[in-house]
Amino acid sequence: MPTLDTPFASLDLLRQPHQPNEPLQAFDAADEYLLNHLHEQGIQADTRVLLLNDSFGALACSLASHCQVTSSSDSHLGFLALTRNLAGNGLSADAVNFVPASASAQGPFDWVLIRVPKTLALLEEQLIRLHGQLAPGARVVAGAMVKHLPRAAGDLLEKYLGPVQASLAVKKARLLQVSVADKGAASSPYPTRYRLDTPALELVNHANLFCREGLDIGTRAFLPHLPQHLDARRVADLGCGNGVLGIAYALNNPQAELTLVDESYMAVQSAQENWCAALGERPATIRAGDGLAEQPADSLDLVLCNPPFHQQQVVGDFLAWRMFQQARAALVTGGELWIVGNRHLGYHAKLKRLFRGVEQVAATPKFVVLKASK
Repeated sequence: MPTLDTPFASLDLLRQPHQPNEPLQAFDAADEYLLNHLHEQGIQADTRVLLLNDSFGALACSLASHCQVTSSSDSHLGFLALTRNLAGNGLSADAVNFVPASASAQGPFDWVLIRVPKTLALLEEQLIRLHGQLAPGARVVAGAMVKHLPRAAGDLLEKYLGPVQASLAVKKARLLQVSVADKGAASSPYPTRYRLDTPALELVNHANLFCREGLDIGTRAFLPHLPQHLDARRVADLGCGNGVLGIAYALNNPQAELTLVDESYMAVQSAQENWCAALGERPATIRAGDGLAEQPADSLDLVLCNPPFHQQQVVGDFLAWRMFQQARAALVTGGELWIVGNRHLGYHAKLKRLFRGVEQVAATPKFVVLKASK
């Protein structure tokens, strides 16, 4: 297990979801750089620190015994990693106050440490929400690996907080130190909205949503081919995003009982708002979760899924494969998993390792819609 050694602590940390023989570690040089910088500046037990986008809890676990820590991110998997890494290092779960990105952390804060997220719209929303939450003399520092640090991140910090000074690179990581100025409150451009003709919907999309400005092309390829199963009463939209697949299915199947689940808190927030707008008070389960890990076995008739092929900046099919496994466990015998995916990802062959029957339902030059029967 990789060990993070900093002036604050020596910690054994795991990523979430955990893989046997995990090739990646739960921290990087940007985490180390941020922690070393904070230690050099000095903190006290009553110092109030806000952490934004601490992927797997490396920052929070390091600081938990040294100051008052609030951590906020948009990842439920990140929250699970934080919880498990606190416990695994003998730290109390109460040592860190976690706030999902769908809510606002309440200050005032003396320090804000930011891991620059992949989606800059999330960073922009987080910076806008910092107005009124900073203590007098508060210091704000953002960190990232140089290869993942766009110039626009510094532009956003300067726009909403104040002048930015970039550090020298250390172990291919860089810090952006902000001289906080009184910029005044700013109105947020989020959530965004777009309209669909079929089905006729206006969809709300909070800041960290994939394809906030319009329907992604994979879902566009999937929607015309959603199954029409009159006997599929228990249906899940796995990795639901803004909820469009589950909502579209529910509109055509009034008897269906829907579960919409995503690991992004902002996705769940968007899906909840979109469900209420389209279906009013019709009951549904809409929640943040580790896929279908909490779903009872043999409890679903149908699973719809447009699986992700990356976790933060890491590209791969690990999350999709895990979702396929979860779907198989949750489906009844005879139940079906319907997915859309890029042709080059080879999901047809992967699904055949788990399901007896795999069929291609539809195809475009770039995408395939597949049905896998348990």
